[in-house]
Amino acid sequence: MLDIKWIRENAADLDAALEKRGAAPLAAEVIALDEKRRAAVQSLQDMQSRRNAASKEIGVAMGQKDMARADALKAEVAQLKDTMPAREEEERQLTAALNDLLSRIPNVPMEDVPVGADEHGNVVARMHGEKPRFNFPALEHFDIGEGLGYMDFEGAARLSGARFTVLKGQLARLERALGQFMLDMHTNEHGYTEVNPPLLVRDEAMYGTGQLPKFAEDLFQTTDGRWLIPTAEVSLTNLVNGTVIDQDKLPFRYAALTPCFRSEAGSAGRDTRGMLRQHQFMKCELVSITDAETAVDEHERMTASAENVLKRLGLHFRTMTLCTGDMGFGSRKTYDIEVWLPGQNAYREISSCSVCGDFQGRRMNARYRASADKSLRFVHTLNGSGVAVGRALIAVLENYQNADGSVTVPDALVPYMGGLKKIEKAS
Repeated sequence: MLDIKWIRENAADLDAALEKRGAAPLAAEVIALDEKRRAAVQSLQDMQSRRNAASKEIGVAMGQKDMARADALKAEVAQLKDTMPAREEEERQLTAALNDLLSRIPNVPMEDVPVGADEHGNVVARMHGEKPRFNFPALEHFDIGEGLGYMDFEGAARLSGARFTVLKGQLARLERALGQFMLDMHTNEHGYTEVNPPLLVRDEAMYGTGQLPKFAEDLFQTTDGRWLIPTAEVSLTNLVNGTVIDQDKLPFRYAALTPCFRSEAGSAGRDTRGMLRQHQFMKCELVSITDAETAVDEHERMTASAENVLKRLGLHFRTMTLCTGDMGFGSRKTYDIEVWLPGQNAYREISSCSVCGDFQGRRMNARYRASADKSLRFVHTLNGSGVAVGRALIAVLENYQNADGSVTVPDALVPYMGGLKKIEKAS
């Protein structure tokens, strides 16, 4: 959420930022609604002050035996008491309307973010490795997995419908190996603290990270009103919800390996075959809670941590700086890491690392106490995939496939596979 004081003082900057994101200007609407709210607050304060003053004047008038004035003041106080509830309700409604409007405004992009309307405006920041070469036609992951006998889409459809997958045998173990490898790497080498968080959260948690109210249709909700997390970012970031942290204790760096759940409401007809876009999937998530001074450097550090996973797996990838029209709602700057999938002959996103400024900190009322002047400031938050486990499985299958249908296990995963170096067709 953006600061209303900043919006009042920087209306043109807000509208310029929204234009870069392809959104309509909102500053005038926000400021007008805030003016109404402030006027209602001031009117209510004036009424309260007048009621208190008149109550004191009643005592003075009665002490002076001026009963006519005392009766007039009593009538004024009674009228104020009758009028104030309506004014209080007006102030509550205006405050709620302003907060709702503010909660739907996306974050302001950083100055170095490229301007563009959609993914075509994204810019390559760097590339790593080379595309693998095969002396046979490269297959897509679903053909490889089904050929091995370890990937079952029909069985998953009978259980749950579309966009689910059953993994069996060595592919189930490979997915588990990938997740454990990532979590070990981030905790042992990159300084993240492992967390096993809840998968079900309240409205407040979804609001804090920006999924609510704008993106409710992308989520799954339980019968008791809780939400299934679309990413562990929700749980990890909200660990500091409502807290005050001493600046010298920052940054907090968290990592979690969890199932994630997404309705994919806006993905009808896209990636319907295979396991690229699922309702349920595993992801290793990274979250950093830090201060204003170090957030940008932390963004580079987090992105490098995610890149290191793919480097260790020997996968070719490119890192993209997302343009203003392709960034997420709460992001100020985002790097997408796109892994090469030879079966698709395309790059596909496998990680997205974002710096959000104090956008989420403000929504969560999460603050830190500055070391220099002891003032309270909203924390700055970052989140990134470190990386998506299912998509890493796809990448390994397609990049390490062999002509006979088998898949070579990357060296980094062999210890997690019990020494197995090649996945072959189920007997």
